Amino acid sequence: MLTAACLCLGLAGCASPGVEMYRTAQPVLDLKTYLNGTLDAWGMFQDRKGVVQKRFTVVIDARWEGDVGTLDERFSWSDGTTSRRVWTLTRQADGSYRGRADDVIGEAVGEVGGNALRWRYVLALPVDGRVWHVDFDDWMFLIDDKVMLNRSLMSKWGFHLGEVTLSFTRRDGAVRP
Repeated sequence: MLTAACLCLGLAGCASPGVEMYRTAQPVLDLKTYLNGTLDAWGMFQDRKGVVQKRFTVVIDARWEGDVGTLDERFSWSDGTTSRRVWTLTRQADGSYRGRADDVIGEAVGEVGGNALRWRYVLALPVDGRVWHVDFDDWMFLIDDKVMLNRSLMSKWGFHLGEVTLSFTRRDGAVRP
């Protein structure tokens, strides 16, 4: 009985807060407004020990048609390689978002509350000639009308693998809906 209680407490301690705790935080994040036009991002991947393994920049061309958005992300990595991911986001009737990309397994799920977006998905991540299906738990926070910060926790089978940290900036003259 004591073991079961300790296990439940341990699991509860691992649970992440929900976006509802940010519902009153300002400025309010409207994905169709912020993710529209061209954005630049700078980021890094840190392994489970906190050591920076890779740095990268991203140029994102984003546009919306109704409740469907397309994010065309072009990555330049510190090792000289490049990659591309194209997301298709769909706003749901309840205000949540669903997303798809070629290297995402199944569907990404996003919830917005106040200035925060929680975005969860499984990414097919190539590592040393193999492909791993890695869980991503992204938290994005709108700082002002130009800047958004993102922290992604990466795990596999519940074990922490590392983190991705990003800073997004909207370019001047970015298109507004």
